[in-house]
Amino acid sequence: MGRSVLQHFRIVFAITLVAAIAAFITGHRAFSAPALIVAFASLALYCMGHPVFKSFAFTVWVFAFVTASMAYPTVFMTWFEGKSYEFRLSILIVPLIQIIMFGMGTTLSLADFGRVAKIPWPVLIGFVLQFSIMPLVGFSLAKAFHFEPEVAAGVVLIGSCPGGVASNLMTYLAGGDVALSVTMTSCSTLASPVMTPLMMKLLAGKMVPVPFFGMMFTIINMIIVPIVAGLIANQILYDRRRVFHCGWLLSSVGALGIISALIIAVYAPKAIFTIAGGSMGKDGLVVGLLLIGIVALAKLIINVWLNGPENWMDRVLPVVSMAGICVIIAIITAQSRDDLLKIAPLIIVAAMLHNFIGYVLGYWGGEAFSS
Repeated sequence: MGRSVLQHFRIVFAITLVAAIAAFITGHRAFSAPALIVAFASLALYCMGHPVFKSFAFTVWVFAFVTASMAYPTVFMTWFEGKSYEFRLSILIVPLIQIIMFGMGTTLSLADFGRVAKIPWPVLIGFVLQFSIMPLVGFSLAKAFHFEPEVAAGVVLIGSCPGGVASNLMTYLAGGDVALSVTMTSCSTLASPVMTPLMMKLLAGKMVPVPFFGMMFTIINMIIVPIVAGLIANQILYDRRRVFHCGWLLSSVGALGIISALIIAVYAPKAIFTIAGGSMGKDGLVVGLLLIGIVALAKLIINVWLNGPENWMDRVLPVVSMAGICVIIAIITAQSRDDLLKIAPLIIVAAMLHNFIGYVLGYWGGEAFSS
Protein backbone atom coordinates (compact mmCIF):
# COMPACT_ATOMS: atom_id res chain seq x y z
CA MET A 1 0.00 0.00 0.00
CA GLY A 2 1.60 3.26 -1.18
CA ARG A 3 2.14 6.32 0.96
CA SER A 4 -0.27 8.37 -1.14
CA VAL A 5 -3.05 5.86 -0.43
CA LEU A 6 -2.27 5.78 3.29
CA GLN A 7 -2.54 9.56 3.48
CA HIS A 8 -6.27 9.32 2.68
CA PHE A 9 -6.87 7.44 5.95
CA ARG A 10 -6.76 10.75 7.82
CA ILE A 11 -10.21 11.42 6.38
CA VAL A 12 -11.46 8.04 7.59
CA PHE A 13 -9.96 8.78 11.01
CA ALA A 14 -11.72 12.15 11.27
CA ILE A 15 -15.10 10.75 10.23
CA THR A 16 -15.00 7.69 12.50
CA LEU A 17 -13.69 9.66 15.48
CA VAL A 18 -16.58 12.12 15.19
CA ALA A 19 -18.97 9.18 14.80
CA ALA A 20 -17.55 7.48 17.92
CA ILE A 21 -17.88 10.66 20.02
CA ALA A 22 -21.41 11.33 18.74
CA ALA A 23 -22.52 7.75 19.43
CA PHE A 24 -21.11 7.93 22.96
CA ILE A 25 -22.76 11.27 23.75
CA THR A 26 -26.15 10.24 22.37
CA GLY A 27 -26.15 6.99 24.33
CA HIS A 28 -25.59 4.65 21.35
CA ARG A 29 -22.47 3.21 22.95
CA ALA A 30 -22.74 -0.07 21.06
CA PHE A 31 -21.72 1.89 17.96
CA SER A 32 -19.00 3.96 19.60
CA ALA A 33 -16.64 1.01 20.16
CA PRO A 34 -16.40 -0.19 16.52
CA ALA A 35 -16.16 3.42 15.31
CA LEU A 36 -13.30 4.08 17.75
CA ILE A 37 -11.49 0.92 16.67
CA VAL A 38 -11.71 1.97 13.02
CA ALA A 39 -10.59 5.48 13.99
CA PHE A 40 -7.44 4.20 15.70
CA ALA A 41 -6.70 1.72 12.89
CA SER A 42 -7.08 4.40 10.20
CA LEU A 43 -4.91 6.82 12.21
CA ALA A 44 -2.23 4.11 12.51
CA LEU A 45 -2.32 3.53 8.74
CA TYR A 46 -2.06 7.26 8.14
CA CYS A 47 0.96 7.46 10.46
CA MET A 48 2.63 4.57 8.64
CA GLY A 49 2.54 6.58 5.42
CA HIS A 50 3.67 9.88 7.00
CA PRO A 51 7.39 10.73 7.00
CA VAL A 52 7.20 12.46 10.40
CA PHE A 53 4.49 10.53 12.27
CA LYS A 54 5.47 7.01 11.18
CA SER A 55 7.31 6.42 14.48
CA PHE A 56 3.95 6.79 16.28
CA ALA A 57 2.20 4.12 14.19
CA PHE A 58 3.01 1.30 16.59
CA THR A 59 1.61 3.20 19.58
CA VAL A 60 -1.64 3.91 17.74
CA TRP A 61 -1.95 0.26 16.69
CA VAL A 62 -1.65 -0.69 20.37
CA PHE A 63 -4.54 1.66 21.16
CA ALA A 64 -6.59 0.04 18.39
CA PHE A 65 -5.98 -3.48 19.68
CA VAL A 66 -6.57 -2.53 23.32
CA THR A 67 -9.85 -0.84 22.38
CA ALA A 68 -10.91 -3.93 20.45
CA SER A 69 -10.02 -6.27 23.31
CA MET A 70 -11.82 -4.13 25.86
CA ALA A 71 -14.95 -3.88 23.69
CA TYR A 72 -14.98 -7.47 22.45
CA PRO A 73 -12.93 -9.52 24.96
CA THR A 74 -14.30 -12.91 23.89
CA VAL A 75 -12.77 -12.46 20.42
CA PHE A 76 -9.31 -12.52 22.01
CA MET A 77 -9.95 -15.29 24.53
CA THR A 78 -11.43 -18.47 23.03
CA TRP A 79 -12.43 -19.50 19.52
CA PHE A 80 -14.98 -22.27 18.86
CA GLU A 81 -15.90 -22.31 22.56
CA GLY A 82 -17.78 -25.41 23.68
CA LYS A 83 -16.70 -27.49 20.68
CA SER A 84 -14.23 -30.34 20.57
CA TYR A 85 -11.69 -28.18 18.70
CA GLU A 86 -11.88 -25.23 21.14
CA PHE A 87 -8.87 -22.95 20.80
CA ARG A 88 -7.64 -20.65 23.59
CA LEU A 89 -5.69 -17.72 22.24
CA SER A 90 -3.63 -17.48 25.44
CA ILE A 91 -1.45 -20.34 24.17
CA LEU A 92 -0.16 -17.96 21.48
CA ILE A 93 1.47 -15.61 24.00
CA VAL A 94 4.70 -17.56 24.60
CA PRO A 95 5.36 -18.51 20.93
CA LEU A 96 4.71 -14.92 19.85
CA ILE A 97 7.15 -13.60 22.49
CA GLN A 98 9.72 -16.14 21.28
CA ILE A 99 9.26 -15.01 17.67
CA ILE A 100 9.65 -11.36 18.71
CA MET A 101 12.80 -12.21 20.70
CA PHE A 102 14.15 -14.11 17.70
CA GLY A 103 13.58 -10.98 15.65
CA MET A 104 15.43 -8.95 18.27
CA GLY A 105 18.32 -11.41 18.01
CA THR A 106 18.54 -10.89 14.24
CA THR A 107 19.19 -7.17 14.89
CA LEU A 108 22.15 -7.99 17.13
CA SER A 109 25.61 -9.32 16.33
CA LEU A 110 28.60 -10.53 18.29
CA ALA A 111 30.12 -7.08 17.80
CA ASP A 112 27.37 -5.63 20.00
CA PHE A 113 28.58 -7.80 22.88
CA GLY A 114 32.25 -7.27 22.08
CA ARG A 115 31.73 -3.52 22.40
CA VAL A 116 31.62 -4.03 26.19
CA ALA A 117 35.42 -4.39 26.18
CA LYS A 118 35.72 -0.96 24.54
CA ILE A 119 33.26 0.88 26.80
CA PRO A 120 33.05 -1.20 30.02
CA TRP A 121 32.42 1.74 32.40
CA PRO A 122 29.32 3.20 30.66
CA VAL A 123 27.86 -0.31 30.24
CA LEU A 124 28.44 -1.13 33.92
CA ILE A 125 26.82 2.15 35.01
CA GLY A 126 23.83 1.53 32.79
CA PHE A 127 23.55 -2.06 33.99
CA VAL A 128 23.54 -1.05 37.68
CA LEU A 129 21.02 1.75 37.09
CA GLN A 130 18.80 -0.55 35.01
CA PHE A 131 18.45 -3.20 37.71
CA SER A 132 18.30 -0.83 40.67
CA ILE A 133 16.27 2.27 39.80
CA MET A 134 13.49 0.63 37.78
CA PRO A 135 12.71 -2.25 40.19
CA LEU A 136 12.88 0.03 43.23
CA VAL A 137 10.66 2.66 41.60
CA GLY A 138 8.18 -0.07 40.66
CA PHE A 139 8.18 -1.37 44.22
CA SER A 140 7.70 2.14 45.65
CA LEU A 141 4.80 2.90 43.30
CA ALA A 142 3.13 -0.45 44.04
CA LYS A 143 3.23 0.38 47.75
CA ALA A 144 2.16 4.01 47.27
CA PHE A 145 -0.90 3.05 45.19
CA HIS A 146 -1.81 0.15 47.53
CA PHE A 147 -2.29 -2.26 44.61
CA GLU A 148 -3.48 -5.81 45.15
CA PRO A 149 -0.54 -8.24 45.57
CA GLU A 150 -0.79 -9.63 42.02
CA VAL A 151 -0.96 -6.16 40.44
CA ALA A 152 1.83 -4.87 42.69
CA ALA A 153 4.05 -7.79 41.71
CA GLY A 154 3.31 -7.01 38.06
CA VAL A 155 4.49 -3.42 38.51
CA VAL A 156 7.70 -4.67 40.13
CA LEU A 157 8.14 -7.21 37.32
CA ILE A 158 7.91 -4.48 34.68
CA GLY A 159 10.70 -2.61 36.44
CA SER A 160 12.81 -5.77 36.77
CA CYS A 161 12.77 -6.61 33.06
CA PRO A 162 15.68 -5.68 30.76
CA GLY A 163 15.56 -3.06 28.05
CA GLY A 164 14.33 -3.99 24.59
CA VAL A 165 14.49 -2.94 20.96
CA ALA A 166 12.10 -0.06 21.68
CA SER A 167 14.73 1.53 23.95
CA ASN A 168 17.20 1.50 21.06
CA LEU A 169 14.65 3.24 18.84
CA MET A 170 13.93 5.87 21.49
CA THR A 171 17.67 6.48 21.89
CA TYR A 172 17.96 6.99 18.14
CA LEU A 173 15.02 9.42 18.04
CA ALA A 174 16.47 11.35 21.00
CA GLY A 175 19.88 11.66 19.33
CA GLY A 176 21.59 9.51 21.97
CA ASP A 177 24.37 6.93 21.79
CA VAL A 178 22.65 4.14 19.87
CA ALA A 179 25.70 1.86 20.00
CA LEU A 180 25.76 2.09 23.80
CA SER A 181 21.99 1.48 23.94
CA VAL A 182 22.28 -1.65 21.78
CA THR A 183 25.14 -2.96 23.93
CA MET A 184 23.17 -2.24 27.11
CA THR A 185 20.14 -4.04 25.69
CA SER A 186 22.28 -7.04 24.80
CA CYS A 187 23.95 -7.24 28.22
CA SER A 188 20.82 -6.65 30.31
CA THR A 189 18.91 -9.23 28.26
CA LEU A 190 21.61 -11.88 28.78
CA ALA A 191 21.66 -11.10 32.51
CA SER A 192 17.85 -11.15 32.85
CA PRO A 193 17.56 -14.89 33.70
CA VAL A 194 19.38 -14.12 36.96
CA MET A 195 18.65 -10.44 37.61
CA THR A 196 14.89 -10.44 36.95
CA PRO A 197 14.09 -13.39 39.29
CA LEU A 198 16.53 -11.98 41.86
CA MET A 199 14.88 -8.55 41.96
CA MET A 200 11.43 -10.16 42.00
CA LYS A 201 12.46 -12.41 44.88
CA LEU A 202 13.85 -9.49 46.87
CA LEU A 203 11.09 -6.94 46.20
CA ALA A 204 7.95 -8.93 45.36
CA GLY A 205 8.62 -12.15 47.28
CA LYS A 206 6.36 -11.06 50.14
CA MET A 207 3.54 -10.10 47.76
CA VAL A 208 3.30 -13.31 45.73
CA PRO A 209 5.29 -16.57 45.59
CA VAL A 210 8.35 -16.10 43.37
CA PRO A 211 9.96 -19.39 42.24
CA PHE A 212 13.50 -18.25 41.43
CA PHE A 213 14.59 -21.22 39.32
CA GLY A 214 11.19 -21.53 37.68
CA MET A 215 11.32 -17.90 36.55
CA MET A 216 14.96 -18.22 35.52
CA PHE A 217 14.35 -21.19 33.23
CA THR A 218 11.19 -19.56 31.84
CA ILE A 219 13.20 -16.48 30.85
CA ILE A 220 15.95 -18.62 29.30
CA ASN A 221 13.37 -20.60 27.33
CA MET A 222 11.26 -17.64 26.30
CA ILE A 223 13.93 -14.95 25.80
CA ILE A 224 17.54 -16.16 25.71
CA VAL A 225 17.20 -19.25 23.48
CA PRO A 226 15.26 -17.39 20.74
CA ILE A 227 17.71 -14.46 20.89
CA VAL A 228 20.68 -16.83 20.46
CA ALA A 229 18.83 -18.40 17.52
CA GLY A 230 18.34 -14.88 16.15
CA LEU A 231 22.09 -14.22 16.46
CA ILE A 232 22.74 -17.34 14.36
CA ALA A 233 20.14 -16.13 11.83
CA ASN A 234 21.88 -12.73 11.75
CA GLN A 235 25.09 -14.50 10.72
CA ILE A 236 23.24 -16.37 7.98
CA LEU A 237 21.48 -13.25 6.73
CA TYR A 238 24.20 -10.61 6.79
CA ASP A 239 27.58 -12.34 6.65
CA ARG A 240 29.34 -11.16 3.48
CA ARG A 241 31.44 -14.28 3.00
CA ARG A 242 30.58 -16.20 -0.16
CA VAL A 243 29.83 -19.44 1.66
CA PHE A 244 26.74 -17.84 3.24
CA HIS A 245 25.36 -17.21 -0.25
CA CYS A 246 25.78 -20.80 -1.45
CA GLY A 247 22.57 -22.64 -2.23
CA TRP A 248 23.80 -25.94 -0.83
CA LEU A 249 24.62 -24.40 2.58
CA LEU A 250 21.37 -22.47 2.89
CA SER A 251 19.26 -25.46 1.84
CA SER A 252 21.17 -27.73 4.25
CA VAL A 253 20.77 -25.31 7.18
CA GLY A 254 17.11 -24.81 6.32
CA ALA A 255 16.34 -28.51 6.15
CA LEU A 256 18.40 -29.32 9.25
CA GLY A 257 16.74 -26.56 11.29
CA ILE A 258 13.18 -27.53 10.38
CA ILE A 259 13.72 -31.30 10.71
CA SER A 260 15.50 -30.89 14.07
CA ALA A 261 12.67 -28.69 15.35
CA LEU A 262 10.06 -31.27 14.33
CA ILE A 263 12.00 -34.16 15.91
CA ILE A 264 12.42 -32.27 19.21
CA ALA A 265 8.77 -31.18 19.18
CA VAL A 266 7.51 -34.74 18.68
CA TYR A 267 9.98 -36.92 20.59
CA ALA A 268 11.72 -34.80 23.25
CA PRO A 269 10.15 -34.59 26.73
CA LYS A 270 8.25 -31.39 27.51
CA ALA A 271 10.85 -30.45 30.14
CA ILE A 272 14.46 -30.93 29.01
CA PHE A 273 15.61 -30.94 32.64
CA THR A 274 14.37 -29.91 36.09
CA ILE A 275 16.37 -28.26 38.90
CA ALA A 276 15.02 -27.13 42.28
CA GLY A 277 11.46 -27.18 41.01
CA GLY A 278 12.26 -25.17 37.88
CA SER A 279 11.95 -26.86 34.48
CA MET A 280 13.62 -25.93 31.22
CA GLY A 281 11.04 -26.25 28.45
CA LYS A 282 11.75 -27.37 24.91
CA ASP A 283 9.51 -24.94 23.02
CA GLY A 284 12.12 -22.16 22.86
CA LEU A 285 14.55 -24.54 21.16
CA VAL A 286 11.82 -25.74 18.79
CA VAL A 287 10.84 -22.21 17.77
CA GLY A 288 14.48 -21.12 17.45
CA LEU A 289 15.52 -24.04 15.22
CA LEU A 290 12.35 -23.72 13.14
CA LEU A 291 12.92 -20.01 12.53
CA ILE A 292 16.60 -20.53 11.68
CA GLY A 293 15.52 -23.05 9.07
CA ILE A 294 12.84 -20.75 7.69
CA VAL A 295 15.24 -17.79 7.50
CA ALA A 296 17.87 -19.88 5.68
CA LEU A 297 15.33 -21.13 3.12
CA ALA A 298 13.88 -17.63 2.73
CA LYS A 299 17.34 -16.25 1.97
CA LEU A 300 17.89 -19.08 -0.51
CA ILE A 301 14.69 -18.18 -2.35
CA ILE A 302 14.78 -14.38 -2.08
CA ASN A 303 18.51 -13.64 -2.41
CA VAL A 304 19.98 -16.58 -4.31
CA TRP A 305 17.19 -17.72 -6.65
CA LEU A 306 15.26 -14.46 -7.14
CA ASN A 307 18.21 -12.08 -6.60
CA GLY A 308 15.99 -10.00 -4.33
CA PRO A 309 16.94 -7.22 -1.91
CA GLU A 310 19.48 -7.92 0.82
CA ASN A 311 17.47 -6.05 3.46
CA TRP A 312 14.21 -7.99 3.11
CA MET A 313 14.41 -9.10 6.76
CA ASP A 314 14.66 -5.46 7.86
CA ARG A 315 11.34 -4.83 6.10
CA VAL A 316 9.54 -7.90 7.41
CA LEU A 317 10.80 -7.84 11.01
CA PRO A 318 9.18 -4.56 12.19
CA VAL A 319 5.79 -5.62 10.85
CA VAL A 320 5.97 -9.09 12.43
CA SER A 321 7.18 -7.70 15.77
CA MET A 322 4.55 -4.96 15.83
CA ALA A 323 1.75 -7.39 14.98
CA GLY A 324 2.95 -9.92 17.55
CA ILE A 325 3.15 -7.36 20.36
CA CYS A 326 -0.30 -5.98 19.52
CA VAL A 327 -1.85 -9.46 19.59
CA ILE A 328 -0.15 -10.29 22.91
CA ILE A 329 -1.38 -7.05 24.47
CA ALA A 330 -4.91 -7.67 23.18
CA ILE A 331 -5.02 -11.23 24.58
CA ILE A 332 -3.72 -10.17 28.00
CA THR A 333 -6.03 -7.14 28.10
CA ALA A 334 -9.07 -9.28 27.23
CA GLN A 335 -8.29 -11.73 30.02
CA SER A 336 -7.95 -8.92 32.58
CA ARG A 337 -10.72 -6.67 31.22
CA ASP A 338 -12.92 -6.60 34.31
CA ASP A 339 -10.03 -5.91 36.66
CA LEU A 340 -8.64 -3.24 34.35
CA LEU A 341 -11.96 -1.41 34.31
CA LYS A 342 -11.71 -1.11 38.09
CA ILE A 343 -8.10 0.06 38.36
CA ALA A 344 -7.25 1.27 34.83
CA PRO A 345 -6.77 4.97 35.80
CA LEU A 346 -4.40 4.06 38.64
CA ILE A 347 -2.44 1.64 36.44
CA ILE A 348 -2.06 4.29 33.74
CA VAL A 349 -0.85 6.90 36.24
CA ALA A 350 1.53 4.37 37.84
CA ALA A 351 2.95 3.39 34.44
CA MET A 352 3.51 7.03 33.47
CA LEU A 353 5.18 7.80 36.79
CA HIS A 354 7.29 4.64 36.55
CA ASN A 355 8.67 5.65 33.18
CA PHE A 356 9.10 9.34 34.03
CA ILE A 357 10.87 8.75 37.35
CA GLY A 358 13.01 6.02 35.80
CA TYR A 359 14.08 8.30 32.94
CA VAL A 360 14.88 11.22 35.24
CA LEU A 361 16.81 9.20 37.84
CA GLY A 362 18.58 7.21 35.14
CA TYR A 363 19.66 10.40 33.40
CA TRP A 364 20.82 12.00 36.63
CA GLY A 365 22.60 8.80 37.65
CA GLY A 366 24.43 8.65 34.33
CA GLU A 367 25.39 12.31 34.63
CA ALA A 368 26.64 11.84 38.20
CA PHE A 369 28.91 8.92 37.30
CA SER A 370 30.19 10.46 34.07
CA SER A 371 31.14 13.81 35.61
